[in-house]
Formats: sequence, C-alpha cells, structure tokens
Amino acid sequence: MKAGKLPQKGTKLPKKKDDPSNLDEMPLMMSEEGFENDESDYQTLPRARVNQRQSGLGWFLLGGWKVLCGSCCDCLAHICRRKKELKARTVWLGCPEKCEEKYPKNAIKNQKYNIFTFVPGVLYQQFKFFLNLYFLVVACSQFVPSLKIGYLYTYWAPLGFVLAVTMVREAVDEVRRYQRDKEMNSQLYSKLTVRGKIQVKSSDIQVGDLIIVEKVKLSSHFSFKGIYECFSTYVKSLYCCPLAPLSDSCSHPSVSYDLFSISAYVYAQRPQLDIHSFEGNFTREDTDPQIHESLSIENTLWASTVVASGTVIGVVIYTGKETRSVLNTSFAKNKVGLLDLELNRLTKALFLAQVVLSVVMVALQGFVGPWFRNLFRFVVLFSYIIPISLRVNLDMGKSAYGWMIMKDENIPGTVVRTSTIPEELGRLVYLLTDKTGRTNRTLTQNEMIFKRLHLGTVSYGTDTMDEIQSHIIQSYAQVTSQPSNGSTNGATPSRKTQTSGPKVRKSVSSRIHEAVKAIALCHNVTPVYESHGGVNGETESAEADQDFSDDNRTYQASSPDEVALVRWTESVGLTLVNRDLTSLQLKTPSGQILSFYILQIFPFTSESKRMGIIVREESTGDITFYMKGADVAMASIVQYNDWLEEECGNMAREGLRTLVVAKKSLSEEQYQDFENRYNQAKLSIHDRGLKVAAVVESLEREMELLCLTGVEDQLQADVRPTLELLRNAGIKIWMLTGDKLETATCIAKSSHLVSRNQHIHVFKPVSNRGEAHLELNAFRRKHDCALVISGDSLEVCLRYYEHEFVELACQCPAVVCCRCSPTQKAQIVRLLQQHTANRTCAIGDGGNDVSMIQAADCGIGIEGKEGKQASLAADFSITQFKHIGRLLMVHGRNSYKRSAALGQFVMHRGMIISTMQAVFSSIFYFASVPLYQGFLMVGYATIYTMFPVFSLVLDQDVKPEMALLYPELYKDLTKGRSLSFKTFLIWVLISVYQGGILMYGALVLFESEFVHVVAISFTALILTELLMVALTIRTWHWLMVVAEFFSLGCYLASLAFLNEYFGIGRVSFGAFLDLSFITTWPFLWKVSAITLVSCLPLYIIKYLKRKFSPPSYSKLSS
Repeated sequence: MKAGKLPQKGTKLPKKKDDPSNLDEMPLMMSEEGFENDESDYQTLPRARVNQRQSGLGWFLLGGWKVLCGSCCDCLAHICRRKKELKARTVWLGCPEKCEEKYPKNAIKNQKYNIFTFVPGVLYQQFKFFLNLYFLVVACSQFVPSLKIGYLYTYWAPLGFVLAVTMVREAVDEVRRYQRDKEMNSQLYSKLTVRGKIQVKSSDIQVGDLIIVEKVKLSSHFSFKGIYECFSTYVKSLYCCPLAPLSDSCSHPSVSYDLFSISAYVYAQRPQLDIHSFEGNFTREDTDPQIHESLSIENTLWASTVVASGTVIGVVIYTGKETRSVLNTSFAKNKVGLLDLELNRLTKALFLAQVVLSVVMVALQGFVGPWFRNLFRFVVLFSYIIPISLRVNLDMGKSAYGWMIMKDENIPGTVVRTSTIPEELGRLVYLLTDKTGRTNRTLTQNEMIFKRLHLGTVSYGTDTMDEIQSHIIQSYAQVTSQPSNGSTNGATPSRKTQTSGPKVRKSVSSRIHEAVKAIALCHNVTPVYESHGGVNGETESAEADQDFSDDNRTYQASSPDEVALVRWTESVGLTLVNRDLTSLQLKTPSGQILSFYILQIFPFTSESKRMGIIVREESTGDITFYMKGADVAMASIVQYNDWLEEECGNMAREGLRTLVVAKKSLSEEQYQDFENRYNQAKLSIHDRGLKVAAVVESLEREMELLCLTGVEDQLQADVRPTLELLRNAGIKIWMLTGDKLETATCIAKSSHLVSRNQHIHVFKPVSNRGEAHLELNAFRRKHDCALVISGDSLEVCLRYYEHEFVELACQCPAVVCCRCSPTQKAQIVRLLQQHTANRTCAIGDGGNDVSMIQAADCGIGIEGKEGKQASLAADFSITQFKHIGRLLMVHGRNSYKRSAALGQFVMHRGMIISTMQAVFSSIFYFASVPLYQGFLMVGYATIYTMFPVFSLVLDQDVKPEMALLYPELYKDLTKGRSLSFKTFLIWVLISVYQGGILMYGALVLFESEFVHVVAISFTALILTELLMVALTIRTWHWLMVVAEFFSLGCYLASLAFLNEYFGIGRVSFGAFLDLSFITTWPFLWKVSAITLVSCLPLYIIKYLKRKFSPPSYSKLSS
C-alpha cells in the first residue's frame, strides 16, 4: 500500500447508507447486556453527529463553495505531487552508490514558498480575504471611464502599499527561515570513508554512509542505525537498553576502515510513522555460510542522541523526508488569527451596508436614467466605509507587537517567528504541553535527585543520607575484617549464612546494605570514561589513554532516574566502576572491587512496568534475581506487607517517582531450569513475546521486598506558579507526552498540574468498542477529576466515540495523555479546534512536538540544549517555560486589546467620512459627486490621522504587573468582548452621529459662506478624529502626544500651502480657499462649536459609564 494511503489514527471511515443500526444515537449510560464487542462492523458504524454533512443551497452559499473549491485544488495538487511509493530498502555498509533507488536529500526545509511560488502564494493569501479582494475590484473599476470617481492613485496607491508591506514582511520571514535552515543543513559531521575520516555537511549525508558520532549530538533530521560500538556504548534518548547487543557479525574490527573490507548490508523496512519499532536484518556475505542477524529498535540510535564519551559508528538508513520525525510532521500552514477572521466578517457587514445605502440613493433618485451605472458609482463613492488602511495599520501593528515582545527584558531570548498572529496569544483557551523533549524538557529539567529511601520501618530523606553512608561503611568494614577464604575481592555476607536456620529479623544495617546493593546492581547504567584516543587509532592505545578516576567518570542510561539511583549509591559508598555486556564491577568504600557476572537482563517495557537482572557474584557464586518497578506491577510480586501501598501514596503526593526494589535468591538448579525454558521460549516462532513473558513471570513469585525509593524530577524554574497563573487565567492545560503513565502522572502531580486534593481518573486500557463504551460510562460518573489516558486507549475512543470523549475530556480541569505519538498529538489539537471552536496553543521542545506545534492556532517552541527543531517550526520561541506567563498575560493581552481598538477606530474613520458623503449627496439631489478631492482623501487616511490612530498600539488598559497579579483578567479576553458585533454597532452609531453633526453643522452655520463648506467640514472632521483618539486612549505615552500635535501641525500647514484642494468642485472652477477667511473669529468658534457638539456627548457618556459601570481592569487600577 502506498505511503500516505494508510488510515491515520482517528480516521473516519465511510458510513453505509443501508446500516440499520444507530449506535451513536444511543446514550452512553447503558448496561452491558446485548453489547457485542465485535470489530467487524466498524465500517458500518455511523459517525458522530457533529460531523454530519450538510447539503443544499444554503450550505453552498454559506461556505460550501469554499469547501468545493478547496477539494478541487487538493485533488489537483495530489495529482501533480503524487508521492512515490515507500518501499523496504537494502543498504550496503559505506556504499551509497550501490543503492537501487534515489533517496531524498537529507535537508531541513521550513520555508513556505520558493522563488516561483512566492508572488502567487502571497497574493493568494492576501486576496482570499474579502477586504483586499473588494478593494482590488474597486480599484480595477476606475479604469472604466463611466465609473471613474477620482484619481487612480487614490485607489491604487493604498492597495499597492498594502501589498508591498505584506510582501516585504513575508519576504523577511522567508529569508529568516532560509537562513535558519541553511545553518542547520550546514552542520558538519564526520563521515567514514576508505580514505579515512572526512567532514561532510548534514545536507550531504546519504543513505548508506557510515557516520562517526563523537561527543556531540546527532542532527534531528536523519536516522542512524547502529552497526557496532567503538570504545563506548550509546544512549537512546527515548527508549530503553543502552547496552543493546549490536550485530556481532561485524566482529568489532580493530580499526574502523576494516568495515570496508567486509561485504555486508542491512535490509530495513519501509519508512513508517511508528517511532517505537524497527524491523530489519543484517547480512554478511563474505563468510561461509552467510551470517544473518535480526535488527530491532534496540539496534538504533535516535536523532539528537548524545554520546557522553567515546565514539559510535552508524550507517544511515533513512534521510530527509523519510525519517520518522518528518513523516510525523504535518506541512506548515498559513495561520490566520481569530481577530483577522472577525474583522473579515465585519467588513462583509460593512459591504452589505454600503450596497444598501447605494440602493437607497438610487431609489430616491427614482431609478431614472442609467441607474445601474449610478448604483455602481455610489458603491465606489462609499467605498471608504471599508478602509483599505485597515490592513496597513493592523499589519504594522503586528510588527510592532513582535518587536515589543523580542525587546522585553523580562523574557530574554524570545523570538517571534510568525508576525501575523500575535493577537492569538490573548485568546487562548487550551494549552497543550509536552512533558519531555530531549535533554531540555518542557516542564522538567531532566535532572533527577534521589529524595527518599523507605525500608518499611524506617525512612531516610535527604537530611539523613549520612546515616546510610555510615551503615554501608560499617557493613563492608565488617566483611573485610572477616577471613575471606583466600578471596582478594572482598564479598558481601554469605547468603547461606543469612538464610540458614530459622528466619530472624534482620538488623537495620543489614537491610540498608541489601537495599543499596540491589539498587547498585539492578539498572541499565554504564559508566564511561573520557578517552584521548582517536577513532582510527588502535584500541590498546586508546584504552591506555583513558582516565579511570572518579572525576572522569560519567554515566549513560536510557532514563535519567536510572542515573540518579546509581549516583546516589556512589554518594553513599557503593560505586559502579565498570560494565559491559556480561559483567559489572562495584567499588566499596574501602576501595575493594566486587565483581558480578550478568546472566540475564529483562529490560523495562510499558506493558511489564518493571525491569530485572540476574547476576552471579564472582567471590561466592551466589545467584540473585533483582527486580524493580512500579508499585502497581510489583505489589502482587513481592511477599505480603502492610506498608508498601500507603508509603507509595505518600511519596506520590509529594510528586516523587517511586520504584519498588525486590530480590530473590536462586540455587544453581533453579537457574539452570529457568535458563533452559527461557532459551526455548526465545526460539519460538509463534507468540514469542507471550511465551518469554510467561517464563520470566514464573520467577516473579514471593520476592523479598527490600525498599521503596523516591526520585524527584526537578521542574524548570517557576513551573508551578506559571501553571497556577495559567489555570487562574481560565486556560485549560493538557499534557501530551510519550512517556509511560506513571512518569506522566508523577510530573502532573509534582508540577501541580493536578492539585493535591484533586482526584485522578486513570482511563483503563481498552482495545475494542465495548470496553471503550463501558469505560466512558465509568468516566462520566466522575466529577471534577483529572483524566489520565494512554495513546492506545485514546485511539480506540476516538475511533468510535469521538464526539462523546472530547465532550467529557473538555470538562476536566486537566488532561494527561501518555504514550502519545507525534501524529496523535497533532490529532488531539485538531479535535479540540473542531469540537470546541476555541483557540489552542501547543508548546514543546523536541522534534516529536513539531506536528502539534504546527497544527495549533499558536505554536510555541522552547529552545534548549538539545536541538532547535521545535523552536524553528514554532510561531514563537522562548527559552524557559516560565516566560509563557508574561507572553500571554501581558503581550497577548496588549496585542489583542490594541488591535481590537485600532481596527474599530480605523473603521470608524472610514464610516464617519462616508456618512458625511451620504449627507452631502442627499442634499445635492442625490448626485454621485465626491465631497472631498483625491488628495484630501489620501491625506485623511495617512498624514492627517495615521500617526495618532496608529499610536493606539502603545495603549494599555492595565500595567504589566497588574495583569500578572490578576490573571483572571485574561478570561474576559477569551470571550471576545473587545471586538464584537455589539462594540461594532456602537462605533457605527458614533460614526453616524458624528458624521451627521459635522456635515449638517457645517451647512447650517456656514450658509452664507457655502463655498467654504469643504474647509469647514474637513477641519472639524480632523479635529474630531484627533479628539476621538484622545478619548479612546487609556494610558498616555509621550509618543502619543507627539503624534497628536504633529498631525495637527501637518493639517494647519496644508491649509496654508495646499488651499486649492479645499474648494468645492474641480480646481478649474476657480474655487480656492480664502486664507483670510480661516483666520476670522467666526470661523474658529463655529468650527470649535461643531467639534464640541460631535465629541462632548461621547465624553459625558464615557465618564458616566466609568463612574457607574466601570470595567474590571479600572476597578483594579483604582
């Protein structure tokens, strides 16, 4: 099947018309009787009611035409860009030229356009808005002589300016994206060739290349498949088992170029979305017989893997668009803010009003003569009702908001990568955050600290760790002083002495010793030491250059809590000093070395929730099975006790990640019997996993409970107060993570995403429709509880009960989705957008968060130590999670409130002059003659009023400190009250009132000087607009005062030097402005009176409203 044709998670399959069942119409609250858990009728199940397709003429007129056009365009695009079929591949070691197919280039590309699609793409994005399309039609109409109203530049100049500003802004964004991509694609990596090691750019890496990974990170956009290890093991950042047994057929050549002397290849599965599995085979042909070995996810290196020490060589299997991370990434879309959509709807309403006004004018004429032409002339004459300067002001405002955000000293390092949606930061309802990225986490620092050791009767915390250390020193001192029977290694007390005879209660010292020893042995941690040898040097010389001192030792593990446990045992005296595939060594406080042979390892899996190890002590020959895991998995394995469940609950409430540690001593006969059965199970062809698990479980019975550990995952700075701030602001927080359920739950508690006294409902694993139905019923009965659900269960619920599940989940104060794939994260974002119609924000720091970030209305990336992929793909980039509080509460609030005020004021500016035009035309026998000449109209929208109006982007209703102190103010923003049809109608009434007063006042008071009506009315209009700006401003800035006086000065200067534009009619009529007239007292006091009448009532109304019904922010300010 072709890639891209597989049904995605949550994909809706077609409903059969003849299906008689209507199970989705049934209430969820129903009994089990009569409910069949049969999956065979899946394609016949009806979908959720919310997605029922409408049809008919009404649907077509209300937006169906957009859907049809979009479907046609998508179909054409699919035909033109038909994806090639992804196939399995054979990759020869170090021989890219042997590849049968041409694979994609290994390059990152976050650009939206190329050199050919830039201009058409930007023009399409602009003219898909009604506002710009309308002005394009009006401007084109001026080429028709019978429809021409004024000069062409009065229409084309503003439109051209808008398009120029937009194109420049988009070009700057595209150049920045190109530069960022170029920087990532130019990173140098070491490639192994026959001639030795060479440096290649990341974009030049090909499938089949052998890449040397040293103490650096892998690029986040290509996948390595490990072939063998050189001096050190590797760490996978998201999966288990750093000591994965790589292909033994490579026989670990002594020098790296020996790899080119063998004939070997890797057969790998085709590229796919699943990031948790890999299937392949390794074949070596130059041996007799040929050697075949299987490869799995354990033989892979993940992108952004860090090698703490030494060197690893890997062969590249997938590149570019065929890597897991890119396949799980959706294409970047052009995001449009909610405020822009609301303004687009308001401009449609204004256009309707414009058409109605034009029809009224033609009707009052009696539809005489070429009335249709007159109708269109009136439409053009009243075109200023919809001001084209609206787009200019808003776009310039967005750029100003982005500049303010990046210059804010309180959130250093913040970058605005998409300058079109800053207002979205003030309208968010859902925040979807990742728990973990690579080494830099979204909520946590990935630094684990050992906090608690509980032995059942006694508990040790951070302040009593010195007691444990003294017990360990004392315990091993006693062992050393006893005769060691010729052994120089020094051993632990003999198991036989401890277990022989009647069972007696062990001392605290003995129990501490056994617990610490178990923790030091049961893990997958590897100590590594910095080597001074090169990759092409001899192994012996490299090992000779290694420094094995304690200061040079670092630990590698698949999980940071594993490292925390081993570091803690080192701090109390028992140090892990060496480990390989078959043995490990511990160093006691006295410096003696204890050696253990590793017989078996059972790695952690999400299903078993535990890991185990069987070791044989070299000095005594004792065989011990150690196991540690989650309390839910270990409770039924350990011997009966009365304290484990209670103490696990206590530690979980403190936000600690708990592990239960147990052991079981095995005789030689017991182990040999187990090993035979275990090896036989591993050779099974059918149900291998189940048979292996059954054999291991035969050992997991009546194990001795040793201790309970508590490890804290340190949160990033100020995460708890930031999450509390967001909750108080009415933002619902969902945590989407790929980690296991227990880890995600612990982080949710420790970060206070879920409050201490809040109940957590863990959604049980479901695999079919019946189980999902019953579990949703159980969940529906819970009230005010946080939800924790796994990705597999989520997929089943969305397949059958999408609408019902989303409805229930949205009622929860917090939701945690664990074991989520990148595709599922993006799917959840889209579900919230479709079902709630609220604005969503996604925040993450890893490559697996890119899909979620791009799908959200507002994407925020955290730039950390381990890559910038999420940061580069995001709309906003921050350096710490705590910065999101100020970004939303302060900058989001200001951006939205300012743009709402700016947009409505610009529309008011157009409506008031259109009202004056309507009054003028109605008085002069409904003639379609413009009141003001072209230059005055251009000057009115630019130099006379632009600066004061645009200075509204500096206004603020509350101070930043107040917005952060009272986050409840943010709730009002999500309701959209700053820009609504109610506020819009208020501005319409103000415009009609002021336009009528200005025009009628000018005609009544200056009846004897009728020739000066243009200068009179236009002067009053400019003064009114300047006063209205002052009336709208809530917090004055010195630039606002400068803008007011500058605009007034420019207008007075134009009265003196451009007086030919202030007469009625054309200049050829000789109607010039008399300068001596405007300096007379009658002119000044009458203009002042008209302006006062137009503005004073509004000032009075505003004063009374603030006094008797003040807004919430004014109460706080006072």
